[in-house]
Amino acid sequence: MQNTIKAPVRIDAADPQQFADCRRKMNFTIRTATKADCKDIWRLIRSLALHVNMLDHMKLTHEDLERDGFSQNPWFECLVAEVPEKNKSKDGFRTVGIANYCYKYNTWRGRSVFLEDFYVMPEFRGFGIGNTLLSTLAKEARQKQCVHLDLMVTGQNGRSRAFYAAKGAQDITVTDDWHVLRFDAQSLDKIVSGGPFAK
Repeated sequence: MQNTIKAPVRIDAADPQQFADCRRKMNFTIRTATKADCKDIWRLIRSLALHVNMLDHMKLTHEDLERDGFSQNPWFECLVAEVPEKNKSKDGFRTVGIANYCYKYNTWRGRSVFLEDFYVMPEFRGFGIGNTLLSTLAKEARQKQCVHLDLMVTGQNGRSRAFYAAKGAQDITVTDDWHVLRFDAQSLDKIVSGGPFAK
């Protein structure tokens, strides 16, 4: 993505929630991440993991992100939110938000996108950064003819669930009784070797 989006931004007058979210003003830029952003991306992923009390699940390093996101055939893409030097965080960071995502294929509907990580540093919330990250990703997805965007939210993260619901997201675990299943690496190895499997 070559273009950047800067706020204050034009928002939908029919959506009062967007107005509520954007009452505080701060200039920021949404842009496509580069390899040089990986330490900041890792830092924000770690902050998200800590926020949802799952830091012990995070095993990747920023070197892993460099390899997997910025090789010839990347496994993910990322948008970053960046503020001017004068607005940097109390710890000196200018990269204050991320949206990590990848494309997948739904054999019933077609192209889709999966949002893996979505996070804005707490001190930068309320300026419309989250709204703009999400709308930028939505625009890119529609330009690539994606029919939907999927994501997962922990049950304890009520604020995030409310944020997405206000934007029109449907909880398909509730509406369609879909459940997310996962084979970990050990289970995959057992499948490859033919077992043994737990009874």
